[in-house]
Amino acid sequence: MEKMTSMQFAGKELTLRTGKLATMAGGSCEIQWGDNIVLVTACMSGARDGIDYFPLSVDFQEKFYAAGKIKGSKFIKREGRPSDNAILTSRLIDRPIRPMFPKGIKNEVQIICTVLSTEAECDLGTFAIIGASLALKLSGMPFEGPCASVRVGYDNGEYILNPTYEQIEKGSLDLVIAGTSEAVTMVEAGAKELAEDIVLDAFDFAHKHIKEICDLQNQLLSQLEITALDYEVFKLSEGVEQAIDQEVTDAIVDEFYGLDKVGFYSKWDELSSSLEEKFADKLESGEWLKVDIANSMKDAFKKKMRNNVLNGDRRLDNRKLDEVRNVHCDVGILPRTHGSGLFNRGETQILTTTTLGGPQDQMVVDEMSMDYKKRFMHHYYFPPYATGEVKFLRGVGRREIGHGFLAERALAPVIPSEADFPYTLYLVSETMSCNGSSSMGSVCGSTLSLMDAGVPIKSPVTGIAMGLISSEEKGEYKVLSDIQAQEDFLGDLDFKVAGSENGLTALQMDTKLKGLSIDLLKTVMKQAGSGRAYILEEMLKAISKPRENLSKYAPLLMSLKVDPDMIGAIIGKGGETIQKITADFGVEIDINDDGVVTITADNQESGNLAAERIKQIAYVPVVGEIVEGKVVKILEFGALVEIGPDKVGMVHISELANERVGKVEDVVKEGDIFKVKILSAEANGRIALSRKACLDK
Repeated sequence: MEKMTSMQFAGKELTLRTGKLATMAGGSCEIQWGDNIVLVTACMSGARDGIDYFPLSVDFQEKFYAAGKIKGSKFIKREGRPSDNAILTSRLIDRPIRPMFPKGIKNEVQIICTVLSTEAECDLGTFAIIGASLALKLSGMPFEGPCASVRVGYDNGEYILNPTYEQIEKGSLDLVIAGTSEAVTMVEAGAKELAEDIVLDAFDFAHKHIKEICDLQNQLLSQLEITALDYEVFKLSEGVEQAIDQEVTDAIVDEFYGLDKVGFYSKWDELSSSLEEKFADKLESGEWLKVDIANSMKDAFKKKMRNNVLNGDRRLDNRKLDEVRNVHCDVGILPRTHGSGLFNRGETQILTTTTLGGPQDQMVVDEMSMDYKKRFMHHYYFPPYATGEVKFLRGVGRREIGHGFLAERALAPVIPSEADFPYTLYLVSETMSCNGSSSMGSVCGSTLSLMDAGVPIKSPVTGIAMGLISSEEKGEYKVLSDIQAQEDFLGDLDFKVAGSENGLTALQMDTKLKGLSIDLLKTVMKQAGSGRAYILEEMLKAISKPRENLSKYAPLLMSLKVDPDMIGAIIGKGGETIQKITADFGVEIDINDDGVVTITADNQESGNLAAERIKQIAYVPVVGEIVEGKVVKILEFGALVEIGPDKVGMVHISELANERVGKVEDVVKEGDIFKVKILSAEANGRIALSRKACLDK
């Protein structure tokens, strides 16, 4: 039976509906805001044996038909691989949902969010999060919701609820927050060097609306009788937890302190092997499983490590809570790249390269909502050797796409405009080694690389990952700066903060808790600021500002403005003219509709020659102007003189010389070159010239 409820939200009616579509799914609903509709389904299968993680999958599907579009490829019309935006949105939905399931649940859960209709004016990811929460509650799964999400913009001192793409572009903030009525569970933001106070106040603004949407979900749920589903959680074999806890003593845990990552995990494997050997009889009899020992060992270690932080401010590598690992940077280490930066922070090492190209190198993006071009791109890679592992090299995963986008978002506000720097910028961050927060390392490595390439960025950007160790029973917590991998693995929070001295540029927060208070988030942000300041100080020791000159291997870009009416002449019939210019001078040419011509050349000489040819083609005669011309034909009553490609004018016999001329040949002949003055230039192409006007009287 169809049920629905609605409220006013950001100037339009927000409707939650269930019982109409996908009725065989465990839980399904449609979220409608104006003409935007997102269908969300949630299904749960039986428990998967032999796993110790929660098998949750989330997919966000952009359907081109929702925007009245047909997929752009000429040969393939079926929509297949999700776009990067769809992958990023899938990750966005997963993050606030995952921690709200019982610890150790083994049942496989699948959430599918499908855009059925879109106005193509704003992103629909936040509505998909609302739908995921509602569908899970409707299904009867053990989901501790509801939760909700909103997007917030900021412009001219005002917060904008659910801003359009245009408002985000014009404004200085793109913030997505998810949470419950009591706390915040996820943060994702991009900002244009915005002050921390403005961003933090946006948290409060967003959470007020999150509460309203959670209440709206409860209103719909109250109209239905929902049967709770049975589920299974991972359970340890009897007696294993107590036995392993006694074996993993404080003294053993102390042996892990001060070790590097390789040493830590080597010792971890030794401890695991020794415990399996000690309890071999339990394993052989089948009374215990290896996964029982592994999980009990992790829990025992985690409990003691967390107590050391909470009660003694003692971290695994013996740093202070707010201390950042040693930072060392280098630039220009790759001679043939246009720019390179090497960022080292502890055992995390990122190598970022910058490649400069022309407008023709821009990336064409074909998405459900819009088609557009990108001139700044950052890609992130995490090869298996970064953690000393052996794995197949395949295409990038969702994590790599997410980390690459986060760094790209952090740097975008400081990239110079196309008018000031017409190059296309392509950055690649290679993770050489990793012990925590390689994504923030790629932000720092990219800043170094851009400055080494001579890109006039507005200000250098740094990033840091913050962690948290908390005790829900005692209400205590300790904030950790610059968390390493083990602290992320055993802690409660991963809060990435990026920005310049002028303000924040990107945020990303994930938590294993049911949510965090806004006051706690403010504490984390403040501590992150001092850490970023130290990192920036060390980075500037390697390079203090962008180089004044580009690499000699970078392409040469030059721009000129022509009359838009002459674009057709430059291109020529079937592109014949422009193709000849590119072939003759070995250049690439890009022409905008407003008449701006950009030439990408390997050297100055070929670029100048191509520019001169284009100027000649685009030349528009101006009455009174004196130009140089060449006689191309002699007539009885004058001479035809070429003053540019396809620009031929007539010098009447009376305008050849100061004295009377009997025969044209007495004064000029074919091939002669001389200056002429333009007397008239008619719309039909007729041009009258005078040689006499350029002679001494």
